[in-house]
Amino acid sequence: MPAQNLQIDGQRLWDDLMATAEIGATKKGGICRLTLTDLDRQVRDWFKAQCEGLGCTVTVDEVGTMFARRPGKKNTKNAALPPIAMGSHLDTQPTGGKFDGTLGVLAALEALRTLHRAGYETNAAIEVVNWTNEEGARFAPPMLASGVFAGVFTTDYAYARTDRDGKNFGDELARIGYRGKEKAGAHKLSALFELHIEQGPILEAENRMIGIVQGVQGMRWYEVTVTGQEAHTGATPMRLRKNALLGAARLVDRIDAIAREHPPDAVGTVGLLENRPNSRNVVPGEVFFTVDFRHPDEAVLDAMETKLRAALGAILQPLALSYIETRIWDSPAVKFAPDLIDCVRIAAEKAGLPARDMISGAGHDAAYVARVAPTTMIFVPCAGGISHNEAEWTDQAQCAAGAQVLLNAVLEFDRRLG
Repeated sequence: MPAQNLQIDGQRLWDDLMATAEIGATKKGGICRLTLTDLDRQVRDWFKAQCEGLGCTVTVDEVGTMFARRPGKKNTKNAALPPIAMGSHLDTQPTGGKFDGTLGVLAALEALRTLHRAGYETNAAIEVVNWTNEEGARFAPPMLASGVFAGVFTTDYAYARTDRDGKNFGDELARIGYRGKEKAGAHKLSALFELHIEQGPILEAENRMIGIVQGVQGMRWYEVTVTGQEAHTGATPMRLRKNALLGAARLVDRIDAIAREHPPDAVGTVGLLENRPNSRNVVPGEVFFTVDFRHPDEAVLDAMETKLRAALGAILQPLALSYIETRIWDSPAVKFAPDLIDCVRIAAEKAGLPARDMISGAGHDAAYVARVAPTTMIFVPCAGGISHNEAEWTDQAQCAAGAQVLLNAVLEFDRRLG
């Protein structure tokens, strides 16, 4: 069957999305499937069985990333071609939706099924990838396995990451049976195409079906611990208090202001805050919180970071509070491969779908992989731009459109390799 006639099965893709959504399903219609939990193992086992059912060989690297390979044409020239990869991640936020990450893996699986059932031979091998710990919800930083793959982090660094209960990444990876033997990064790729929901409102607002992603904005994460003194709320005068929560609250407001000082692209968020001892009649003695700054320009991120550090001293010192601040993650802005972007543009045109160029506001595994292989992304809309939320929604037609463009783009790139 000619490549231009290959059509994905939108219903089959939707059925897979709904079936896997039951693994970790929440009462509000979302998914809680944190990385390296028993639920993560369950969805990994499902994915592995589906791929092996198509005759694919599934390998796992030392940080748990899964690669399902369908071989290409068997001749000397093509044997030397690294595989063309598609994929994303199957882990979710604690209150995640059905599509973030999962769509990218299952749409890639559907593309593979389409090739298999048509008996279509590609020049290069085609792979579907499931990256470990993209979300960073359980083990920080996010995109951990793709970071090891790209040489940003060492394997030992990844293994030593701990969750809030003190369990480490390496032990949990072994516990669920997905600590593979392949050296992370040894798995060479000709290209990576990652399909994902936009996680923002632009495509829906403009009635566009496809986002042709040019790159990813820069991101920096920080952890701050503010220390004061626990004291009785009734017996401690206001003037003698060392209230860690008061200092943290003023910093939260300042962090929001810092982002607003760099419009229109800067964003700043405190998304996690822990107050100790968290008792109604005790002045808080310690507060831990996180800071997330994002912008497409590294110089602006530098300026935001400088303002954050200045605010820590200016706000906390007058309140007799001390602090510890650490930048735990720095993901520079990324530009994707022009050749792959062109393949996506042609793929959308062939599918007859309205598209627009855009930059990703969220981090993705593709951002790290871009350091070691040609990479790009494809976006589809999500209702209201809502993501990292149980209400996250992308309809069946939009999912199918993304999968079709993904397949078309991979075939266009494969044609160029031939």
